[in-house]
Amino acid sequence: MIVPFVLLIRVVAVRAQTSPAPAPSPTPSLEHEFFKNILHDQKAIWTAPFHLERSDAKWMIPAGVGWMALVTTDRMTGDEIGESERQVALSRHISNVGSVYSIAGVAGTFYLLGRAKKNDRARETGLLSAEAMIDSIIVEGGLKGITQRARPLDGRERSEFFDGGSSFPSGHATQTWAVATVIANEYKDRPAVQIAAYGIATAVSVARFTGHKHYLSDIVAGSALGWGIGRYVYRTHHVSATSDDQTVTKSAWPSIMPEFNRAVHQYGVALTWNF
Repeated sequence: MIVPFVLLIRVVAVRAQTSPAPAPSPTPSLEHEFFKNILHDQKAIWTAPFHLERSDAKWMIPAGVGWMALVTTDRMTGDEIGESERQVALSRHISNVGSVYSIAGVAGTFYLLGRAKKNDRARETGLLSAEAMIDSIIVEGGLKGITQRARPLDGRERSEFFDGGSSFPSGHATQTWAVATVIANEYKDRPAVQIAAYGIATAVSVARFTGHKHYLSDIVAGSALGWGIGRYVYRTHHVSATSDDQTVTKSAWPSIMPEFNRAVHQYGVALTWNF
């Protein structure tokens, strides 16, 4: 019995377009979910220590040892920088960049410009920066209340924990690094923006030490905390850009499809060109 084998050649002119996908259910906007997201953030942040795994020890142990080394030398380094007054005025001016008012202004500017120019990335940057700022204020405020560390200018009790102070962690460092991390992640394709964001956060953090407001361990802890909060907010609430315009790519090479017709025992291969 001879089974016919047919080679079918098709030249098909198509408009590179797929059938319309069913409309997805509307996703709640970041504005609508703003306060709900903050509540979810707080739950995740405060319960994070209970979700640590054994593999986290490889970075937690060195980080803990390094931080304890800073704590034990804080009074000495604090007293050393305290002997110099020349940089204090400049340091306090730089510190103002990391104040709540300044950071809120940055977040608000991104948001309003994004809305005005219909720029979704700028709009999201403003919203997530504001969310990270509020998260950092809540967390560092809670830690200050728990640790009650005395500041460098608090006399005999300076650097002591549980003594009614508010030094640990540095609020300016926490807030600035949280917002800087959101901005740097939103603009990964803009190295200049990343350098500026992290550079300003670093300058503010250092200024809190040279301005006699915090110890080095306060600043390092606040910076790490802010970075972690900003990173979490971005990764959890960032909305990836998608395109509804999906097209079929034109190609000089054919698509190959098998052809079956059992009724007449005919089998073959179809070559189809799209252009």
